[in-house]
Amino acid sequence: MHTEISISPSKKMRIDILTLLPQLIESPFSFSIMQRAQKKGIVEVHMHNLRDYASNKHKTVDDSPYGGEAGMVMMIEPIAKCIDKLKSERDYDEIIYMTPEGEKLNQKISNTLSVKENLLILCGHYKGVDQRVRDLYITKEISIGDYVLSGGELGAAVLCDSIIRLIPGVLNDETSALSDSFQDGLLAPPIYTRPSEFKGLKVPEILLSGNPVKIDQWKHEQAIMNTKKRRPDLLND
Repeated sequence: MHTEISISPSKKMRIDILTLLPQLIESPFSFSIMQRAQKKGIVEVHMHNLRDYASNKHKTVDDSPYGGEAGMVMMIEPIAKCIDKLKSERDYDEIIYMTPEGEKLNQKISNTLSVKENLLILCGHYKGVDQRVRDLYITKEISIGDYVLSGGELGAAVLCDSIIRLIPGVLNDETSALSDSFQDGLLAPPIYTRPSEFKGLKVPEILLSGNPVKIDQWKHEQAIMNTKKRRPDLLND
């Protein structure tokens, strides 16, 4: 069975992204599905440069860590000022910190977040953020994989893309997202389009039969076979 996703009209989603490098993350929101969602008025995305909340003229946002470890740490004060300001204007369903230490992103998380109204995402940088930011503000920590990037901006873009495409009205075909890999715990079956034959390889006859019941059955069987071959761990789960 597919994971249930409501496709009825929903409230506009607002996503606020806190970053030291807004230019790094602006591009993914300027094209394709994420741009379309904003033009349709379904999603609002706002970038906030944390340097604007620094307390000195040099716009300092980082300092060396207590304890003598190498590297720099994002200071609590600029982050706190920004979050406090935004929280005074609206309530947030989740305040998310992108970190390799977080829960690994999966389709279930994206499904859950796609029905929220206000999300705030904090992008880490350097060695990360002062632990007190996490203690005082963060409600959810998310990782996009077991590796380290230079900052959380690319991870935030990945997270937003996985959420926004699920919101009703974003995709041209409302049911398209329901057939994606992982929605029912399986990888997607093979897909084909014209021509029906290419270099001796033919589209399976069942897909040309016009019988929706048999086609759905074939797709489900192929999804199981594809998952067993490529990601058997999903079947164990």
